Amino acid sequence: MLRPVYDWMMRLAASKNAVVALACVAFIESSLFPIPPDLMLIPMVMAARQQAWRYAAIATLASVAGGFLGYAIGYYLFAVLGRPVLEFYGAMAHYRAMQAAYAHWGAWLIVIKGMTPIPYKVVTIASGAFHFPLATFAAASLVSRAMRFFLVAALLYLFGEPVRSFIERRLTLVTSAFAILLVGGFVAVAYL
Repeated sequence: MLRPVYDWMMRLAASKNAVVALACVAFIESSLFPIPPDLMLIPMVMAARQQAWRYAAIATLASVAGGFLGYAIGYYLFAVLGRPVLEFYGAMAHYRAMQAAYAHWGAWLIVIKGMTPIPYKVVTIASGAFHFPLATFAAASLVSRAMRFFLVAALLYLFGEPVRSFIERRLTLVTSAFAILLVGGFVAVAYL
């Protein structure tokens, strides 16, 4: 099921409408779409490395904007739309675990989860369903998504083709390792 969608996205990444497509994919992935925008961002940066920061910024802003749609789904339509979306992706267990964690970790949870393999749509829908403060959600989402997309763009800009295949095969590992290092740095600063 996902292979045709992946192939379609790769064709879009090579088209003259790639920037608009990247923004649309980043927007809708934040609430409904199953394929991460990284799959468009990677070939776009490789084709025009001097545009890496621009593409990362577009992906970030569109993803955060789409996050507001996910938030609204959770806030206003959780029973009708949010729960079915999470059930479709088999993410209800993540949702329940996050419910308890939100009360304790708040914005940190959004920052960390927005960079990890947990689909960002789970974060956005859950944030709305839990009635998490919108301004805090927006700030944490901006930090989270910027770190993710700018990390991918920076690695591709600096190292080019060799890192492309590594990122494509191990995107989860790359973003998770970065999140762990980031949190570890904050913990070290707080307690040392």
